[in-house]
Amino acid sequence: VVVSGESILWGFRTLQSSDHQQQIEPNQIETMAATTVGLALTRTLARRAAPRMATTLLRPLSTYYTPAHEYIKVEGSVGTVGITDFAQSALGDIVYVDLPEVDEDFEKGESFGSVESVKAASDVYAPVGGIVTETNVVLMDDPAKVNTDAEGDAWFIKMELSDASELEELMDEAAYKEHCEKEAH
Repeated sequence: VVVSGESILWGFRTLQSSDHQQQIEPNQIETMAATTVGLALTRTLARRAAPRMATTLLRPLSTYYTPAHEYIKVEGSVGTVGITDFAQSALGDIVYVDLPEVDEDFEKGESFGSVESVKAASDVYAPVGGIVTETNVVLMDDPAKVNTDAEGDAWFIKMELSDASELEELMDEAAYKEHCEKEAH
């Protein structure tokens, strides 16, 4: 939409001179013209922003990490939790995964399950507090899937977050990468 201030002023002056319109004072014409241009601009910007807003709403999931190598991918108020690729690599060939029941409630830092490999066994901790809404039952029959897709299809649980502010205490991807590099040396 391209609208010049002059064309709007001309339109208001025309309306002012027509028989069926109210009398408009000259200083009101400029105010009305500015308001109309502002509304047209606002509508135009809103239309242009709409596709970008939809893209923003579809942005990738936010992923957070714990120092103990759990991750949580958050979408809305639901987090998908599992162990990181770094953790599965350190554990070696995974032979068993123990997962909680749906509707169990866990506090941040509380053990919700365990993972066993040919090298070791390790508890898995809730990165944030919440209620388990789903478990990845595929891992019960195929625990080795964690070795091939730890941060993808081999997630452990999905949980409804009880306090999203707990996410602020976790690491982002860059901080976690740095954490792993320090641990590796």
